[in-house]
Amino acid sequence: MKKINSKLIIAGLAIITLANLSSCSESFLDEDNRTAYTTQYFESAQGIQDLATALYGNIRWHFGYEWAYGITLYGTDEFTNGSDLTAEPWNVYDNRLGAMDCTPATGAANKNCPPVSGLWDQMYFGIATANQIITYADRVTNEAIRNKCLGEAYFLRGYNYYRLFAQYGAVVLQLKATEDVIKTFERATEEDVLNQVIADFEMAYSLLPANKWRGIGTWTKYTAAHFFAKSLLYRQSERCSGWNSTYPADTDLSKAVSLCDEVIAACPLSADYNSLYSIWTGTDCKNEDQPEILMSCQHTNSATGRYGNRTYNYFTPQFSNFSGGWVQRGQYIGGMDFQRCRPTEYAYSIFDNVNDSRMWKTFKTVYGINHWATLPKYVAAENTPDLGDLGIAFILNKKNDPRFQNETTYGTFGRAGQEHTFVHPETNKWVPNVFPVYLGGKYAMYNYGASGKSSDSNVFCGINKTDDGSRTGEKGDAHRDVIMARTGETYLIKAEAQVRMGKFAEAIATVNQLRKRAEWKNNEDREYYTDGSMAFLKEYGGDADNSTADATTPKKNKDKSGKILTNRDAFKVSFIQKSTYYLSTGIERTTDASNLQIASYSSLPEEDEAILSSMGVSGDKERLINFILNERTRECLGEWNRWEELSRTKTLVKRAKLFNPEAAANVSDKHLLRPIPQTFIDQLQNEDGTNLSNEQKAKWQNTGY
Repeated sequence: MKKINSKLIIAGLAIITLANLSSCSESFLDEDNRTAYTTQYFESAQGIQDLATALYGNIRWHFGYEWAYGITLYGTDEFTNGSDLTAEPWNVYDNRLGAMDCTPATGAANKNCPPVSGLWDQMYFGIATANQIITYADRVTNEAIRNKCLGEAYFLRGYNYYRLFAQYGAVVLQLKATEDVIKTFERATEEDVLNQVIADFEMAYSLLPANKWRGIGTWTKYTAAHFFAKSLLYRQSERCSGWNSTYPADTDLSKAVSLCDEVIAACPLSADYNSLYSIWTGTDCKNEDQPEILMSCQHTNSATGRYGNRTYNYFTPQFSNFSGGWVQRGQYIGGMDFQRCRPTEYAYSIFDNVNDSRMWKTFKTVYGINHWATLPKYVAAENTPDLGDLGIAFILNKKNDPRFQNETTYGTFGRAGQEHTFVHPETNKWVPNVFPVYLGGKYAMYNYGASGKSSDSNVFCGINKTDDGSRTGEKGDAHRDVIMARTGETYLIKAEAQVRMGKFAEAIATVNQLRKRAEWKNNEDREYYTDGSMAFLKEYGGDADNSTADATTPKKNKDKSGKILTNRDAFKVSFIQKSTYYLSTGIERTTDASNLQIASYSSLPEEDEAILSSMGVSGDKERLINFILNERTRECLGEWNRWEELSRTKTLVKRAKLFNPEAAANVSDKHLLRPIPQTFIDQLQNEDGTNLSNEQKAKWQNTGY
C-alpha cells in the first residue's frame, strides 16, 4: 500500500534556514539535523520538490504530545480533565493560562503542560517552509509538478494560518521567504488573516489534482475544497460579526455549499461508521485509505522523527488504578490509561442510546478481567468471575430509565474498592467495576473515582478513536494515522451554511443523510463492539500477530493459580467484542433497522430539545446552529476541533458554563481567543533596533490577558 515517503518527510524537517525561523521563539530552532541541507539546495528544482514532500511532516506536531487535546478539546462542553492534571489550565481557564508558557514553577502539575507558544511556533515553522516553495516554485520547469508543489504549499500555509486565526485571531502575515533576520512585524487584522486563509485554500483548490498522487495521505483538490468551504463558513460566523458585513453572506455560503457538494460527490461516506476508527487492523491498513478521509496525519511503524503519534494515551480511563487489580494495562489494550480526556455528562446524554449506532461504535464500555485479584468475601461462590469475564462495565443509560431510579434492580454499583453487589443478569457473575451514567435521575458516573472528588474523577467511559493494538510497548508511539478531516464533517459544514442562509428544511435534509449512516442496519448485531486493539492478533482481525504476543507480561497478569500470562493470553481475556448496549438500554434483543431521520426542523430529537432548553436558545437559526453543534458531537466526538468550533460560533462560554463544571467558574469572553505568546512579543523590536516598550507590547496582546 503506497504511502507518502516518511523518510522524505522526516528529512524535510531539517530544511528551514535560521533566517526564516528567526521571527518566532527559540523552539523553532530545535529540529534535528537542521544543517543537513543548504539554503541554495532548497532554491533548486529538486530541492523545491523535496520540500513539498516535507510539508506533510509539519502536521505531525499536532498529535505528538499533550497539546493534541489541550488546545482542541479541553475547556469545552465535550471533555473535562480526569484526575491527571497535566493540561488542567487549558480546561479550567484560570490565571495559569496566560501569555507565558505554564511550567511547574508557575503552577503546572508537571513539565508536560501544553505551552501557549507551541501552536504559534510550529505553525510559523510550516508557513516558512511553504513560503520557500511559493517563492522559488518557478524554478521547477515541469508545469504539472510545479502546480502540485504549489498546491501543497498553498494548502499548508492556508491550513496553518487557519489554525493561527482560530486560536489567536489577528496574527502576523508572512507571505514570502526571507533570508534576513526579522524582528519588526505588523500584526494583521483578523479580516486580513482570514481573507488570506481563504485565498490560500482557493489557490490550493485550483492547483491540486483530484487523485492521491503521492499515496495515502495526499492532500487533494477535495481536501482543499473542504477547508475552503470551512473558511468561508467561518467568515459568516459569529466570531467575525464585527467586520464581515462587507462580504455578502449568500455569496460566501452558496460557494461553501457548492464546494461541499463537490466533496460529497467525489469522496462519499464510508458505509459503516465502525470502519473509520474501530476496525483498525494494523499499520497502513486498508481502512486508512477510505474515500471519506480527506486529510490524515501519517504514521507508520518506522522511525517517526521528533513527533510520533501519542494520541492513544488520552481517552482511556485510569483502569489500572481504580479496577482493584482486575484489569491491568499493556500494549495489548489499544489505549493507554492516562485518563486525560473525561467525557462530560453532555457527551453521553446527547446520543440516542437506542437508535444511534455511533455511540456504541465510539465508546468502549467493557474490559475483560486479565488478572486474578483478591475476591471480596461478600461475593457468593456462584457469582465468582474468572479471567475473560467482565472486569469493568460502563452502563450508558438515560436519566429517566426506570431500572436505575434506585439500586434495587441490579444491586449496587462501584469500583472494586467499594463494596457493591452488581451481578450481570446474563452471566450471573459479579462484576468488579460497574458504573452507570445516571442513578436516581442524577448524573452519577463521576462520583465513582478513586479520588472521591467529582472534579477530577478517573472513572469514565472513554472513546476508542485512537486505540492501537500494534504498539510493541506500553508507552511506545502509535502507528496509526490520525484523521484530520473527513466527509462526515463536510455534511455538517454544508448544513450549517444552509442554516445561515435560512434554508432550514434543506439543512435538516443534509443532516439526515449523515444520520442515515448512523442508523442500525437490518440484521446488524447491536451488541457487537471492536476497536483498534484488534490489531494485536490476526485471529481477531489484525493484519498480523503483534511481535510481543508470545512474550510474558511483566508479572502483572496472572490466573488463579498464579501462572503469568503471555501478552497473547492477556489480550484474549481483556478484549471483549461486546458492548453493554442491552444492559444500558433495557430494550429487547432485536436485529431490526433503527430510524434517526428528523421530520421537521421545528421538532428536533428529545436529546437536542433538552440541551436547547437548558441553553435557553430560541429562534430557528440559533436553535439549528446549536443542533448542528450537537450533531458534531455525535459524529465527530474527540476529533480535535471542538474548541475552535465553539469559539467560531461564540457558543464556547455558554456551553462550557453549562456542561463543563471544571471550566464554568472562570471561562469568559476573553477565552474565545488564546493569548499571544509572550516569547514572541518579547523578541519584537522597533525599526531602529530598540526593544518595544511595555505599552507597545500590551498592544500586541489579546484583550484580557
